[in-house]
Amino acid sequence: MLITCLDLEGVLVPEIWIAFAEASGVPELKKTTRDEPDYNKLMEYRLNILKQHNLGLKEIQETIAKIEPMEGAKEFLDELRSLCQVIIISDTFTQFAAPLMKKLGYPTIFCNTLEVADNGEITGYRMRCPQSKLTTVKALQSIGFETIASGDSYNDLGMIQASKAGFLFKSTEQIKKDYPKLPAYETYAELMQAIKNAM
Repeated sequence: MLITCLDLEGVLVPEIWIAFAEASGVPELKKTTRDEPDYNKLMEYRLNILKQHNLGLKEIQETIAKIEPMEGAKEFLDELRSLCQVIIISDTFTQFAAPLMKKLGYPTIFCNTLEVADNGEITGYRMRCPQSKLTTVKALQSIGFETIASGDSYNDLGMIQASKAGFLFKSTEQIKKDYPKLPAYETYAELMQAIKNAM
């Protein structure tokens, strides 16, 4: 019994916060989990910047509506889902992910939730569980599944290293240098072949 666990942003769709930083003209929002390993620290930083610039959920969702999956992502996902179960495990939020899931053909996604005030201000966030990606992979393993995992950022390393097979995909040079033993791929064809070989 095998489940492939994939990160969302940077793997199947562009980074939402980078797209929003460009759309809003607030470059500080370009920082992602590729740059900051501590997710809570990163989110506090983001929420402070949104507050300073009076930006809320509506503005972010307007940007997300224009984001398309990365070229070849839906075809890759469709083929992978024909071979095994697939779960997208992301540190994004349901309020961000929903329109993107439609464009990807409604795959299963486990993610987190934003706390939003009546005026649209994002006041906080609720993580599904601590170390959500690693915790989810371990939970799947505890009920009899083997996992294969792939992602691009620091927060994906736990699930990648805990899985039967794990791969970096479109990651940064720094992460690839820091974790030289992890196979790293740049194309969906390469990643698909690696996953098939690991099955």
